[in-house]
Amino acid sequence: MLEEFTNFMNAYGELFYAGIFVWTFFEGETIVIFGGYAGYHGIIDPVKLFLAAWFGSFLGDQVWFFLGRRYGEKLLNRFPKWRPRVEIALDLLYEFKTLFILSFRFIYGIRNVSSFAVGLSEISWLRYSITNCIAACLWAASFTLAGSLFGHVSEAALGKGAHYFGFAALGVFLVVVWLLLRRMKSKVTAHALAHPHPPIPPHGHAGDKNPGASPTAKP
Repeated sequence: MLEEFTNFMNAYGELFYAGIFVWTFFEGETIVIFGGYAGYHGIIDPVKLFLAAWFGSFLGDQVWFFLGRRYGEKLLNRFPKWRPRVEIALDLLYEFKTLFILSFRFIYGIRNVSSFAVGLSEISWLRYSITNCIAACLWAASFTLAGSLFGHVSEAALGKGAHYFGFAALGVFLVVVWLLLRRMKSKVTAHALAHPHPPIPPHGHAGDKNPGASPTAKP
């Protein structure tokens, strides 16, 4: 399968990195781990992979933040199924503040609504943008390195067999990662429900006037 992927890269080249950018704009730890594995085997450039994943993830969450800040309540009223996950994200934000912004990409199930939820809070655009940029960098680096590390381990364990069974082993590894993230989601959700956030202030962005404001600050 490595040969087929190599042929694909030879045929489409830089379009692959554009695809990584678009994928991570929405979500994408799976594709980044896969890319890190391919990078270990020299099929793709891991630096380009990392940069595409970093900026794709960063810009995607900037858009979600803007939507939460500008249209938050309107969208929640239109899509009420979002509200339970948004409430969980807000519970975690009000308790852990900056730490939550740095880590929400690793929390399966609420990752997609977390930036939207931050947009509803009093966190300023500047404060969020800086923290989000750092968080996206850490996320992209973590999963790129995870894929590369798996390539090293599988090659050491399987020897020449890694050429034939490496992708199958990678699939098992991705399933294990998915199960661990789901387990983390259950624990995080239970914790959030036990620590509800205070009422959201009207319009939810008083903190724009004070970039250093705490998310629990009163307007």
